[in-house]
Amino acid sequence: MNDYQATFKLIDADNDGLISAEELVRLMEVLGQPITVERAQAAIAQLDQDGDGLINAEELGAYLS
Repeated sequence: MNDYQATFKLIDADNDGLISAEELVRLMEVLGQPITVERAQAAIAQLDQDGDGLINAEELGAYLS
């Protein structure tokens, strides 16, 4: 497992293979940097290459590399 996959698994709380806005909000709260769902959706839109409104492991890896 590479670093991107490990990071992805930590964020993907429901283990469905996708990161939702709600999961991103939860992560940011844990990190002490709370954001709104709208802000999370905007962040996801920047990484979302297939237009499904979610981030998959490949999209996160492309962003982090």
